[in-house]
Amino acid sequence: MTQLKKARSGVITPEMKKVAENEQVDAVWLRDQVAKGRVVIPANRRHHRLVPCGIGEGLFVKVNANIGTSSDRSVLEDEVAKLRVSMEAGADTVMDLSTGSQIDATRASILAESTIPVGTVPIYQAVVETVEEKGGLIHLSVDKMFEVIEKQAREGVDFITVHCGLTRAALEMLRKQGRITDIVSRGGSFLTTWMLHHDRENPLYENYDRLLDIAREYDVTLSLGDALRPGCLADATDRAQIHELMTLGHLTQLAWERDVQVMIEGPGHVPLDQIEANVILQKKLCHHAPFYVLGPLVTDIAAGYDHVACAIGGALAGAAGADFLCYVTPAEHLCLPSVEDVREGVVVTKIAAHAADIAKGNKIAIERDRQMAVARKNLDWETQMKLAIDPKKARAYREQNPPTDDDVCTMCGKYCAIKQVKEYFTSPDRTD
Repeated sequence: MTQLKKARSGVITPEMKKVAENEQVDAVWLRDQVAKGRVVIPANRRHHRLVPCGIGEGLFVKVNANIGTSSDRSVLEDEVAKLRVSMEAGADTVMDLSTGSQIDATRASILAESTIPVGTVPIYQAVVETVEEKGGLIHLSVDKMFEVIEKQAREGVDFITVHCGLTRAALEMLRKQGRITDIVSRGGSFLTTWMLHHDRENPLYENYDRLLDIAREYDVTLSLGDALRPGCLADATDRAQIHELMTLGHLTQLAWERDVQVMIEGPGHVPLDQIEANVILQKKLCHHAPFYVLGPLVTDIAAGYDHVACAIGGALAGAAGADFLCYVTPAEHLCLPSVEDVREGVVVTKIAAHAADIAKGNKIAIERDRQMAVARKNLDWETQMKLAIDPKKARAYREQNPPTDDDVCTMCGKYCAIKQVKEYFTSPDRTD
């Protein structure tokens, strides 16, 4: 049975117990959240080294790191290194988006080493192999799509992005309204090309029951993708995006009827003043299924610093109710990220998630900041390093520029405000 089916049957699974322990929440409450579909635990029974995590309402905001090869850069060892640094930096999940050579080997290596849930976008592999074998993605067969989906599920993938809400009606709406960036989802563009060439409905929508059969067998969580997500601020929150979201709400209910776990993917480029509205719409239209957002990026002109634009939007989205933030690296829109880009992307998105947790009143997150404040008051540098979201970078900064007085740092030196005031307030000569 799936985690959803077991929760509905009143069972608290080992995975639920572990998540409840990590989140410091009641296991019965967590089971009920899973039963309602408000929390998912991506945990394929064949992912043997997995330490499960929960995603959804009432839990810490989670962070995903995207890794994987491309047709221009394909080095398996680099992607394994990115997995390692993602886990070290605190990513809660990782997605293998490989489209280069050795797709199977790359995924196998990631699954073998990853202790966090692993996601994929199966249509990538289906298209790559079809192009290699037959010369073009228009030759992709429906059976090939599902062959790859089942293969990846059988190998242990915990969640998959599937663009089931991209219908012919949605494409017609997009065509009539017009956009600056049209479709920026790679999976969405593959399906659109196939649908237009064959003059047929989206196979993932048309054969949704077949998809649910596979997901239920292996307990693969469906991440219902937003093929029509906006690729620039001007395209945000338009009719095509909302039309697809409404379809995803319907597909969510169908998945729940089959005991399949579901989360919903959200927009990538959204102005600050529209982020909260996007979260409210998703929660309302998709029955409070966990919301997984790419960023969102709050400006289109931050090339080289898109991870910062992502963190700003992610913090606001998380505070408004988004449950899962997909990181963006400094290399976004420019090139395949390096190992260091991946680390940077994870860390800034972890900061955004933590800020959102504080805004939502998470007592554990609030207490961590309180402890940091106390450590700073006490000039306790070792504790400050341990509490930092990126202890490695914090320690490196301090060690590369050591102060004369170990109590302080070189920003203020002997004029450290905390030290001076602390000495006054602890002075035996002080009178109240």
